[in-house]
This record gives sequence, structure tokens and C-alpha cells, in this order.
Amino acid sequence: MRKNYECLEQIVGCKWSVSVLMSVKEGVNRPGALERHITGISTKVLSERLRKLTSYKLLHKKKFKELPPRTVYSLTDKGEQLVNIIHKIHELDG
Repeated sequence: MRKNYECLEQIVGCKWSVSVLMSVKEGVNRPGALERHITGISTKVLSERLRKLTSYKLLHKKKFKELPPRTVYSLTDKGEQLVNIIHKIHELDG
């Protein structure tokens, strides 16, 4: 059980994780677009967050075999559930 809480702390405890999840929910789904959309995030931090959120199965990464290569991210069912919880927490503040 403790491991689940540690995972949650790593996701929600990072200010960029929530920003990335909310941006993907809004339809911003490509790395370059995410970097432009999220004020203050660096390329390195964005890459790390995308990798982590994908490993936690909150984001799905789809690569297209095109030239130039294209990658898009979408929320998984777990990611959608977490975003809904974040919305509920935000409503408590209002």
C-alpha cells in the first residue's frame, strides 16, 4: 500500500506532472506544443515527466513512422480518472 502512495506523491507532488496531464486533457498532445503551452517548463523536464507519466500508465505514447517522426500523447483510462480527481480537488478550492 505504501508503494501506491509513493507513486501518487511522485506524480501529484511534482508541479509539472499536473500541468502536463491537464494540458494533454485539453488536447495539447505533442511534445513541442506541450513545451510552448506550459509556461516555464524546460525540454529536459518535459521529457522526464512524459517518460514518468507514461511509465505510470497515465499517458499513452504513440509514435508515427513518418519523416519527420511524430509522437503524440493521450490520457489512458487511469490518466482520465486522475484528471477527474484533480478537477474535484480544484472545485474544493473554489
